[in-house]
Amino acid sequence: MRDLILKMTISVDGFVSDLDGRNTWMFGSDQEAKTWSVETIRNAGLHIMGSRSFLGMANYWQTSTDQFAPPMNQIPKAVFSRQGAAILGSVSTAAALEAARAKAGTGQPAQLQPGAESWSQAYVASGDLAEEIARLKAEDGKPIIAFGGVSFARSLVVRRLVDRFALLVAPVALGKGLPLFCELAAPAPLKLIDSKAFPGGMVAQTYRPA
Repeated sequence: MRDLILKMTISVDGFVSDLDGRNTWMFGSDQEAKTWSVETIRNAGLHIMGSRSFLGMANYWQTSTDQFAPPMNQIPKAVFSRQGAAILGSVSTAAALEAARAKAGTGQPAQLQPGAESWSQAYVASGDLAEEIARLKAEDGKPIIAFGGVSFARSLVVRRLVDRFALLVAPVALGKGLPLFCELAAPAPLKLIDSKAFPGGMVAQTYRPA
């Protein structure tokens, strides 16, 4: 049995994005915090996400040279989607290359990164969420890392499917935004199992359900 870890960056007032779904506030210059995030992601045996996050990430990471790219590309994926296997048809290598060329402004072909094919080979989970998660947890291997969007993250939280919360708390208050825990019917006590502060002001807080 392996744990499901929900990894999210969150503001000090509990939001994971602003009201428009933007999250540019969470990207700072705190290199040690980024290194912690990379290592957390690298320690996964499976990445899971909702369909919107999957489609947004798939065509970006295939050609990215960012420090997050190796674990994001090379670790197997599962996408939760009612579309079924049809969602994989939206993962287009050609589109990713074209977008990368346009962004770079060089007109030179972008290079697919090692493991890029894992996006088009993702396992598609279209059954009951709790049953699909239970099956994935029952497999051998390293922990499962879940990424937002907020709707998918909330669905994991409200069904009490998360074994560990890896929350990178950014030193910013948004005032308004999309909260993570708003759909709980009752308080969910958590036990802090690790805390690490970084020079740029971010704090990694890891919790288990109490």
